[in-house]
Amino acid sequence: MIELFLLRHGESVWNAEDRYQGQQGTGLSARGRDQAKAAAEYLQSFVFDAIVASDLQRVQETLEPYVGNHDVQVDRRWREIDVGTWSGRTFAEVYAEEPEVVTAFARGEDVARGGGETFRQLRTRVAEAIRELTTTTSSRTRRVLVGTHGGPIRAAAAGVLGLPAGREMVLEAPGNCSLTVLRSDRLVGYNVPTGVER
Repeated sequence: MIELFLLRHGESVWNAEDRYQGQQGTGLSARGRDQAKAAAEYLQSFVFDAIVASDLQRVQETLEPYVGNHDVQVDRRWREIDVGTWSGRTFAEVYAEEPEVVTAFARGEDVARGGGETFRQLRTRVAEAIRELTTTTSSRTRRVLVGTHGGPIRAAAAGVLGLPAGREMVLEAPGNCSLTVLRSDRLVGYNVPTGVER
């Protein structure tokens, strides 16, 4: 059995500016750094067999206060969903220019925002990453910390809950530095705060 602790990154500068990030974006804001420190303290009560993380700056900076001498396996499959040309643009700018796409997405249609990925594509790569983590010969429960983003967390949770692709958005947006816990094929915790109020 495996327990996956999915940690969303702390607030980034673009989060604070209400900008789409996708696979681009900035490092953490001052608030995000405080959230990362609080999350590191919260995580001290757990023992992890492995730490896996997205390669994007905001995740790497979030893990810094916790990681210390731990080895971190970087896995690009845990990156945020690719939102193509929407990256770096504010929510208001995108809505003003592409209201029909924003509306379709809000309705639950699985559209490739900004020419990037669909949630179906995101879910495929996240499911592959999870499958790889669960293939082990160990007879005991393995606990893995995964530093990632809101999109992959929603995709992983939706997959376990059996929601169709595109319906990930019915799930509450994971807060900065929140934890979502999957135990084998069950969702046992979603969007659990780890410290600094988001």
